[in-house]
Amino acid sequence: MSISNEQAQAYWRENLRIIMTHLAIWFVVSYGCAILFVEQLNEIPFFGFPLGFWFGQQGSIFVFVVLIWTYVFSMNKLDEKYDVHE
Repeated sequence: MSISNEQAQAYWRENLRIIMTHLAIWFVVSYGCAILFVEQLNEIPFFGFPLGFWFGQQGSIFVFVVLIWTYVFSMNKLDEKYDVHE
């Protein structure tokens, strides 16, 4: 089944919104928390470690895994909305 040009453009706009949202979260966590705000975050203890250090070593990895799962979930819902799912 094929979709109309208007539906394809709307699908692509929503797809880009999802991607940009996930990229913004990725940037804030990886660059912001682990590099830019590390001094301020290091004043907060987290499981016995400074929070900035934890984000740089472990926290960003956990956030990235969660981002993958939320991206998959979001794209599956978008595919179903536009009836382009498998």
